[in-house]
Amino acid sequence: MRILLSNDDGYFAPGLAALAEAMRAIGEVTVVAPERDRSGASNSLTLDRPLRVRHSHTGFMYVDGTPTDCVHLAVTGLLDHMPDIVVSGVNDGANMGDDTIYSGTVAAATEGFLLGLPSIAVSLVSRSHGHFETAARVAAELVERIARRPFGSPMLLNVNVPDVPYAALQGSRVTRLGKRHKALPAIPTQSPRGATLYWVGAAGGAQDAGEGTDFHTVQNGVVSVTPLQMDLTYFDQLPMVGEWLHG
Repeated sequence: MRILLSNDDGYFAPGLAALAEAMRAIGEVTVVAPERDRSGASNSLTLDRPLRVRHSHTGFMYVDGTPTDCVHLAVTGLLDHMPDIVVSGVNDGANMGDDTIYSGTVAAATEGFLLGLPSIAVSLVSRSHGHFETAARVAAELVERIARRPFGSPMLLNVNVPDVPYAALQGSRVTRLGKRHKALPAIPTQSPRGATLYWVGAAGGAQDAGEGTDFHTVQNGVVSVTPLQMDLTYFDQLPMVGEWLHG
């Protein structure tokens, strides 16, 4: 099995190293990741300049672009083979609810999905460089399951893993995305020359976090697996907008 790995924390991230180690037991691993932390890059492509690909001492390839750039380049010309699956992560921190809109981790997997490949985004619900090996093992098990029981069409899974030892996990569950509260206010600061600058405020806490959501599931020590789709059409509003447009 040919496995393409990427992330948004950069090619040097410990979560990516753990993921590569776990995947080598399954198949042929290729890593194409950003040269620096590109968290929050979402699905952006770099179109205003060419991209440079370099090789690190670990054998990983790294790109001076976004997570989406990395997967796009790998699948459309950089590699001399087509991967069988794309896995992005392990992200250092959750990607649940509204996070998926902004996440570079999810974006890398999404690009693989859009290019016709089964793809998985894997995140460790932690901010303390915790049990990456737990999330990597979970990801490897999912890839093995896909190899044994492939879907009839490409799939995109968003996986969030509690930050606990593997033995402490309480299983896994298919979930829906929850929803966060409104983001916290922007944080003003000043440059050395007195100009006002702003840090984007932190994400809000969980608002829709009831049973069945990714938030609730992870909070109870269970791996959250959420299937995602890319069709943003608001189907329920099609008749209303049609009447408004032509009324």
